[in-house]
Formats: sequence, structure tokens, C-alpha cells
Amino acid sequence: MKESEIIDIDQSKFFLKTGKTPPKLAIPLGDPAGIGPEVALKALGHPAFQSTAVITLVADKAWLRAIANSFEANGQCTTRFDQIAVVEPDQLISGLADVEPGIPSKISGEASFQWLKRAIAGAMSGEFDAVVTAPIAKSVWHAAGHLYPGQTEVLAEQAGATRFGMMFAAQSPHTQWSLRSLLATTHIPLKAVPTTLSADLMTQKLDLLVDCLQQDFGLATPHIAVAGLNPHSGEAGKLGTEEQDWLIPWLETARQSYPHVSLTGPVPPDTLWVSAGQAWYSTAEASPYDAYLALYHDQALIPIKLLAFDRAVNTTIGLPFVRTSPDHGTAFDIAGQGIARSESMEAAIALAIELVNHRKKLSLQRN
Repeated sequence: MKESEIIDIDQSKFFLKTGKTPPKLAIPLGDPAGIGPEVALKALGHPAFQSTAVITLVADKAWLRAIANSFEANGQCTTRFDQIAVVEPDQLISGLADVEPGIPSKISGEASFQWLKRAIAGAMSGEFDAVVTAPIAKSVWHAAGHLYPGQTEVLAEQAGATRFGMMFAAQSPHTQWSLRSLLATTHIPLKAVPTTLSADLMTQKLDLLVDCLQQDFGLATPHIAVAGLNPHSGEAGKLGTEEQDWLIPWLETARQSYPHVSLTGPVPPDTLWVSAGQAWYSTAEASPYDAYLALYHDQALIPIKLLAFDRAVNTTIGLPFVRTSPDHGTAFDIAGQGIARSESMEAAIALAIELVNHRKKLSLQRN
């Protein structure tokens, strides 16, 4: 990945022009039995980040020193431990030295949970501008007694956010087109989607999406595609009635409530992503949409991972600080081998820097 694909140069020089400090990022390293530590250490060695951000890893120092030294000794990573800024959780994790790559446990689950909490506390106190989370395993969180659906919910709870959403973003290396999609529902069973969705929920998610596009991406009059729920968006009620019953009436009301936003939909799910694929690979103008509002997890994640598996970024919107994350899991099957690719982590760091800088610009303009 070229440096020009990692970070906008004008954004990277923002702090030099304004005299402000560069963005301060915290990276809690995720499950220590997974690839989070490896991809974070590899990403730290990317030259694009050396002068554009102050990056701090969140983990137990003694454990991280052993991991970093091992990767360096094997030639699998060039980042040296003595070059890394590290903060530890309030309580060090007993037994962490016994965690083996690829073998998650209660201990690894506890470590990843405590590292995340420390990063959030730092962001809330102003110590960090953004949190870039490495992947965790929900099953070992649960084994450790932390019964959350995922990191998003912990971030929202600890930050006191009642309005929040899970958005995915990626930039095409072929056309530079930006793909952005917000999920209306996240980690719930498919059978629960129709009963969870409602006009009130859609309004909440649309509010979040519009605010994010305007404040974080500078899109004053965005064009948003809203997905249908059923095949062919219900085909006038023949293949499902949700569109007729409430989704189409909600869209008509939303168009009046958001006169500065173009809303297209409900777009049949099987054609929703056609122009996105064309914009990703051939010409950026192929897609008229600045963002997509998908109704359930796989409706958005299948096309996103197909197009941008190694560079998509998960970002939680609605928080008082920036949060991004690589769009991949713990990959226990390859952990510790030094072969994990760091492109998605690099993209998550780059997006965090961009969003923090944009928020700082808006703050200066308002003041």
C-alpha cells in the first residue's frame, strides 16, 4: 500500500499549519491470542504515521515486550519495543505470559476487555483523540464474564452514548471512490431483524449518518441509498409487506425532514451494490451515493468484504471521540506466525487520523 493511499497529505500537515498537536491515538491490542498485536506492531512501522499521529498501544508492558522482541528476532516485524509508547490497564492481567498464540482463553478475554476499557477512559479524559481497536473474540469475553455483543456496545456504554451506530468505510485503490455504509441493526439473529426495525430506529440511524457525513467527511448535502428488506424490496407486497407497511411511508416523511439530503430507496438489496462495484473498480462516478443505509449485518458486510476485505474500516459513530477498527477478526488460525497482513489496521489508523483532523478543523472554524 502506497503512502498516498494511506493518508491525505493535506490532512497530515494540518497540525503543522495550525500549531495544533497531531492526533493522539490509542490502540488497545485486542485478544492477545489473536493477530491484533501483530498487525498493530506492523502498522506502527509504516512511514506515513511517523509524523502524522502520536500512537500509544494499550497492553501489559512485560507481555508486549516479549511479543515485540519475538517478532523482531524472527524478522517478522521491524517495530522495536523501545520505540513504542505503551500504557497499561489499571490492573495487570494475571497469567498473561501463559497465553499462547491461537489459543484464546478467559485470560485473553479479560486482557482484551481491560485494555479496551483503559483506552476508552483515556479518550474520555482527553488523553487520546481516538481509539483504534484491534479485534477481540466475543466468546472469550463471555467466558471471562463480560457479556457484551461486541466492542461497539462497550464503547457506547463507557462513553455514555445513547445514540450510536456501526459504520464501515473503505477507499478504492483503483478509483479512490469512498464506500460508506451504516448498519441499522448489528449483531442480532436474522429472524429478529424484521421485528427490531422500525421507523423510530431508522430515524435515529439516519440522524447519525447525516451528522457523520457532514461533520466527519465534510459532505453538506449527501446522497444516501436506503436498502429494502425483502427481495425486490417486497415487490409491492408480494414478497413481504414491511416496505409497504412502514419503510416507504417513513422514507417519504424523512425526505421532508431532511430537505438537504437526497434519499433514494428502498433500493432492492440485490441491485443496491451494483453501482458500488462499478465505482470501486472502474469509475468513481458510477455510484451516485455518498453512503448506504443497510438494514442488517450481512446485507452490508458481504459486499463490503467482497470489495474491500483488506482495507475496510469499522467506525463507531455517535461517540464523543473517534473510534475505528480493522474489518477483520482475531484469525486465531494464523496468530503468532508473522504472516498476518496489516493493511486493514493501517487503513483504520489512517481514517482515525483523518476524522480527528477534520473535527479539529471544524472546531477551529466554529471558534
